[in-house]
Amino acid sequence: MESWADGHAITLFPAELAYIDGAAPRRRREFQDVRWCARQALASMGAPLGPLIPTATGAEFLARYPTWPPGYVGCLTHCDGYRAAAVGATDGVLALGIDAETHDHLPEPALNRVASRAELAHLSVLRSTQPEVAWDRILFSAKESVYKAWFPLTRRWFDIRDCAIVVDPREGTFTASLPRNSSEGATSAPPAVVGRWAVSGPVPEGHVVTSAVIR
Repeated sequence: MESWADGHAITLFPAELAYIDGAAPRRRREFQDVRWCARQALASMGAPLGPLIPTATGAEFLARYPTWPPGYVGCLTHCDGYRAAAVGATDGVLALGIDAETHDHLPEPALNRVASRAELAHLSVLRSTQPEVAWDRILFSAKESVYKAWFPLTRRWFDIRDCAIVVDPREGTFTASLPRNSSEGATSAPPAVVGRWAVSGPVPEGHVVTSAVIR
């Protein structure tokens, strides 16, 4: 479920109100809007509704990963002018991640931090055929989506440069390859994760949205 509007009417659960207490007005609007999207998505699947907040304590880096109703996994994302939530049932999906970004180019220092040499060469080819698309932003967003799916599943992080992305410009898909040693726990990294990407609007007015699913 996605929305391009702000200020959706929603009644927050007491635990959500407590979690967002003291936040700035803009943060409160984003918090409410993505949960409006999540409620719509959960209701469409017949899932129970409840507070969507992290339950882990003492781990600040878990703060953007809310706990979903039993039997479901999901992900939230927002950026200027866009909010979205994706939900899947655990009988078919282990984890999923989504990410939204402004459709604009990454600053070169940031791109060099997230992209390998092979990915930089891949981006150069993509730019030569479709220069109107911010392929570097798609690459970054795809890595974010993969991380959002991978981290809640394993509680393990990976270096963003270790997540190798190959974008298919015709099919609107991408493949992410993770190193096998990304996880030190029982769940090992899948050899590849397939995701999707979409762009709306020109640079720098539109949005880039990506999604990744681990089945």
